[in-house]
Amino acid sequence: MKTLIFTVGLLLLLTVYCTAMPHGVNEITPEPCCFKFFPGAIPRQEIISIVKTDTRCHKKAFVVSAANGKDICVSQNVRWAKAAFNRQLVSKAE
Repeated sequence: MKTLIFTVGLLLLLTVYCTAMPHGVNEITPEPCCFKFFPGAIPRQEIISIVKTDTRCHKKAFVVSAANGKDICVSQNVRWAKAAFNRQLVSKAE
């Protein structure tokens, strides 16, 4: 009985004080990654900036910063998002 109580206590103590795993997991995952995509189109005048997600993300996406202050995830397969990204690249090169 004492061994069981000691084991349960030790497990609880390790659970409370073990912080190595959450930090390790957070450091492996690149920021930002997208998991859900906005299905509609964002008007050109509402787009402040558009960037690609990290290559380590599972789904290829753009993060669109909109005029309303929100960051919106859009799939890289969407034609209007590709065009907006390419326009941004051209305007930065000029």
